[in-house]
Amino acid sequence: MAAQSESFDVAVVGGGPIGLACAWRAEQRGARAVVIDAGEPGAWHVAAGMLAPVSEAEFGEGSLLQLGLESARRYADFCAELEDPGLRSVGTLVVARDRDEAEALDRLAEFRRGLGLPVERLRPSQARKLEPALAPTVRLALEIEGDHSIDPRKLVAALRNKVTVYDHARATGLLVDGQRVTGVITPEGTVRADQVVIAAGVDVAKLDLPAAARVPVRPVKGQVLRLRDRSGPGLVERTIRGEQAYFVPRGDGRYVLGATMEERGWDTTPTAGGVYELLRDLSELVPGVFELEIEELIAGLRPATPDNLPAIGPGALDGLVWATGHFRNGILLTPVTADLVAAVLAGEPLPDWAAPANPQRFAGVAA
Repeated sequence: MAAQSESFDVAVVGGGPIGLACAWRAEQRGARAVVIDAGEPGAWHVAAGMLAPVSEAEFGEGSLLQLGLESARRYADFCAELEDPGLRSVGTLVVARDRDEAEALDRLAEFRRGLGLPVERLRPSQARKLEPALAPTVRLALEIEGDHSIDPRKLVAALRNKVTVYDHARATGLLVDGQRVTGVITPEGTVRADQVVIAAGVDVAKLDLPAAARVPVRPVKGQVLRLRDRSGPGLVERTIRGEQAYFVPRGDGRYVLGATMEERGWDTTPTAGGVYELLRDLSELVPGVFELEIEELIAGLRPATPDNLPAIGPGALDGLVWATGHFRNGILLTPVTADLVAAVLAGEPLPDWAAPANPQRFAGVAA
């Protein structure tokens, strides 16, 4: 932890991928930055790491879709600057179990084509030829080569090598002088900074800062199973997405099965019901999931805003910049969020396509 006299151009609250990437991009623009990390893994530690901007956004979430597409386009170059961030470019199969789900997949395919994005509609036999572990009862599948995945834990490890991190330094509030932020308060002392980026996920709700400057964020619980095939990789090569579950291979015989969506406040206790739902829903797509060993059962808290859009950009106080509220899409939106935050720190306005994420839309909204 730094002495109270040490100061920075930028202090970033939150040591997940978004906070780390924001500090990294700020330093690439010439700023002296530090990341203040409480040392407790956030939602990224639980996340599967799917990079699927269209299938992750609902059809009505046009603003989120635009952010996701912008970020997906940047991901390859973003990862090329990092050492082993865990990117896998093997594509995704979106699978339907029955007629209703098949009709939904046809709508998704039409939607993607309307965006000019590639998609291939597969009959059941074609889908099982690509992924033999699929259930024989599968009705339809879409092959989406451009929907990739990344291992968030590897991504964080790679990003931590790029920036200065104060470990186990829990930010409790902001140092404010009039209408300007001048630093971050921790139990160990104050870190002074010309600008402060808040990228602390759901923990932003616990920060001591003026009510008028807050962004309302609530926790949404998600349970995930991390599974292992003792015989090695090969059960599936692609990410398998169903209506209720997803199955993401890591390429080494490990898989991530997720995720529940639960409004349970701050509870992070895994439950038998959550495990049952995940295994039941995925087993109807990939029956072989029952043969895998459970390596980890874990629950995390996604940071959700009232409109399910992130808060990216300048806050209500001078020197305050937000990078939070990414809900289900924190890993996907890491590159674009970092680029936008670095631009704001340098005095540039948000581009029009990112304006819906402006944090000041929440002025006067209760947390």
